[in-house]
Formats: sequence, structure tokens, C-alpha cells
Amino acid sequence: MTPPVFQHGALRLYLLALLEDGPRHGYELIKSLSDRFGGTYAPSPGTIYPRLAKLLEEGLIAAESTGRRSVYRITEAGRRELDARRDELAGVERDISASVRRLADSLREDLRTSMRGLRADLAATAETARQAARTARREAPKAGAPRIPASERFSTESQGRLKEAEMLVQAFRDDVRVELRTHSAREPISEVTLETLRTVLDQARIAVRNSLGRS
Repeated sequence: MTPPVFQHGALRLYLLALLEDGPRHGYELIKSLSDRFGGTYAPSPGTIYPRLAKLLEEGLIAAESTGRRSVYRITEAGRRELDARRDELAGVERDISASVRRLADSLREDLRTSMRGLRADLAATAETARQAARTARREAPKAGAPRIPASERFSTESQGRLKEAEMLVQAFRDDVRVELRTHSAREPISEVTLETLRTVLDQARIAVRNSLGRS
């Protein structure tokens, strides 16, 4: 059974620590937590707001409405609470670091499992394409069709397929670059995202090489 990301009371304490750095609204707190976990975990509003409500009730934070959002700030009572629990907060930080490693390992294992399925799908698709190509080559030319020497026909077909393959690779590269730049404009690329991309591309490269080697 996977242990919880935050032990009992730890999230409440960590929210106080985040607000010690400055006032934030609820979404900013969720975003800060997601960044701290490298994108491997993001608490839901249903997790964050009840904790904030409890901290408000206890007078450890205060809230100010700004339009449709509430901005939360730590109070003097909240600072005293943090100062009294610094050792416990350090333990929460250690637990978060362990959770990040655990979640990253879990994501990598899920990715490896997905890539095994992807390689099988790619191999099956490649085999289907090869069978179709063999069948097409075995079919007799239509009556009255001009006969093209086999060497010339295969050379022309090969060049056409090479061009199409190169265009597919280029389109894939361009799409990924656009996605990366769009993501980077919103938030920094995390180590987990980079590791995921590296793994996916390595596995895709292996799958393509295996397909080419068997053609």
C-alpha cells in the first residue's frame, strides 16, 4: 500500500510555512505544492481549502477578499506556531523529499510498463505494414500497364518512403518542440518531466531501430 504524501497534520503545517514566505491565494498554494513535488503530485482544492478554513478558525492565518479570490496571510499566532514546530517542519521537508523520490519511481515504472505496450503495438503495426507491402509486390501488374524495371521501381518507391519517413520525424520533432516551449512558458521544465521525456525518446528510438532491423 502506498503511504500518504502527507502524514496527519503535516499539510496544515506546511501551508503555514508557505504563507510565511508571503501572502498567496489558494491556487498559488496548490501551484507551490505541485512545484515542490516536481509535478508528481498536486493537491486538489478539496484537500487545500478545508485546511485553510481550519487555520482561519484557529487564527493562525487571515484572509482578505480580492474580487473573486481570497488572499491568505500568516498571522503572528501562525508565526509563533511555526517557530514552536521548526523541528517538526524539518521532518515534513524530509518526508516530502522521500515522497518525491517514491512518486518519481512509481511514474518511471508506469512509464516502462506503458512503453512495453507501445513497443508491442509498434512491432505489430510494422509487421502489418510489411505484410501489406509484400502482398502488393506479389500482385501481378494490371493488363496494359507499362512495365517498369524492378530496380527502378524499387528505387523510386524506396526514395518516396524515405522522404515520407523523414517528414514524419520532422513533424514529430516540431510538435514536441512546440509542446515544450508552450509548457516552459507556463512553468519551468521539472526534472521528472525531463526524465520522462528522455525515457520516452530512448524507448521510441529502440522501437524504431528494431523495426528497421527487421524490415
